[in-house]
Amino acid sequence: MKFEHKLISGILLKRYKRFLADIQLNNGEIVTAHCANPGSMTGLKDEGSVVWLSPATNPKAKLDYKWELVEAGGCLVGLNTSRANRIVEEAILNGAIEEVSGYQTLRREMKYGANSRIDFFLSGSATGDKDCYVEVKSVTLSRHKGVAEFPDSVTTRGAKHLRELSDMVGLGQRAIMIYLVQRGDCREFRLAADIDPGYAAAWKLACDAGVETVCYRCNISPGEITVSRRIPVRLPDING
Repeated sequence: MKFEHKLISGILLKRYKRFLADIQLNNGEIVTAHCANPGSMTGLKDEGSVVWLSPATNPKAKLDYKWELVEAGGCLVGLNTSRANRIVEEAILNGAIEEVSGYQTLRREMKYGANSRIDFFLSGSATGDKDCYVEVKSVTLSRHKGVAEFPDSVTTRGAKHLRELSDMVGLGQRAIMIYLVQRGDCREFRLAADIDPGYAAAWKLACDAGVETVCYRCNISPGEITVSRRIPVRLPDING
């Protein structure tokens, strides 16, 4: 996924009210940018961090900038969660995600479950695979060197998605959870069960029901974000 416009660099002054960040641009101007990330952003919101913004192109936007990248842990991190679906969609269409290759039709945001929308519905497999429901989660948390984790805060909505994917498998369909690590310094993925035990428990039940899980990390630059390669998913220690 290439950014539509050249990103603008600056220094983070503070992130506040979850969706706002004050940033000093290189020319000294201080601006407020939209932060499209509802999580805790642990390790990504330190004051003084180098960040990159994109100009807002929607004339109805209340702010002139969107916060896209931050330098953390010696690498660039893509913190705009709204970008994850586009990155994964391009990767699916390019055949970069092996587990869901070979489908002829991709539908976005299709209604399913209990008043929900699936990120992608894939059908028309050339190899005869079942239709596939695909949910995408953006991953930015890394508390231990080389380890990506999800979630970074409690997500009852995320647990609901896992239950609904399980329901689709129960109806004879295929369902897969794709965790997209928007940073290039991680070698493996784990669930942050200590942060949200409920989500971890829902994930275990979903896996037992037949929901598939894969994790891919990204290559990130101020020009683009692309899927790089699959990294292993380490099973959490969850009792019950």
